[in-house]
Amino acid sequence: MNDEGLEKTRRAGKIAAACREWARGAIQPGVELRHVLETIESMIREAGAAPAFPAQTSRNECAAHYCSAPEDTMVYEEGDVVKVDMGVHVDGWIADTACTVDLSGNGENADLIGASADALAAAIALVEPGRPVSEIGAAVERTITRAGFEPVRNLTGHGLDRWKVHCAPQIPSYGERGGGRLQEGSVIAIEPFACTGRGFIHEAGKAEVFMLVRPPRKAKGIDKQVLRAMQGWKGLPIARRYFNELDREVLEDTISKLAKQGSLVRYPPLVEQPGVLVAQTEHTLHVASSGVEIITA
Repeated sequence: MNDEGLEKTRRAGKIAAACREWARGAIQPGVELRHVLETIESMIREAGAAPAFPAQTSRNECAAHYCSAPEDTMVYEEGDVVKVDMGVHVDGWIADTACTVDLSGNGENADLIGASADALAAAIALVEPGRPVSEIGAAVERTITRAGFEPVRNLTGHGLDRWKVHCAPQIPSYGERGGGRLQEGSVIAIEPFACTGRGFIHEAGKAEVFMLVRPPRKAKGIDKQVLRAMQGWKGLPIARRYFNELDREVLEDTISKLAKQGSLVRYPPLVEQPGVLVAQTEHTLHVASSGVEIITA
């Protein structure tokens, strides 16, 4: 991370924080999920940046990766536990943040959401160069279990780099062995998920988030216009709703062909068991020699 990259990451962090706080107030029963996500992305663009990944909002047992389709009419409902997760990049330098909103109306999910937020605070208190990531994971696990909940063990925090939303190190949510240490000058995202279930998620439902992971091979059915539009995101995650101006049948055929040859990866929603509630809190952090800097505060 050079000085220019850090300043652009800070700018991305300010934009992400503003979008997060707007979403926190905008999420209400009866509001369309797609409205919130598309407004976040419009705010990012109006601020002179771009989405680092499609804005996502996941309800109740869905922990992550729910991304509205172009025609999605789903609305938030009273009683929902709502996660909203967004990323911003400035010239490829990324900030990532998330929060959870309780739509119970009586605060009955405050302890669950507080467990996730407190776990993040406990993790941040340990961030310094050389810190084993296992110690951070242990602090997250200890904080959430003491509150009477379980961490989601197969979701992790992660490093951030230019044009890379996920890179080393992985930041676990429990006290596993190994895993390396935090490096001075690095930028990381820590995102504890607390839940009322066993703490394991699985893929379920149709993927609306995709990512090109390698140059595609020439093949019949891969449309050049669609491919150019996808490649314009430089390997960052993208959503089907980004390509509304393209022919839908051609788009779907290209997505299918690219996935079949392994050039494109699909990211379906990640869910716990029905009836489980999941909360998430996330900040992007700069691991400095002088102390941790919360980029998305």
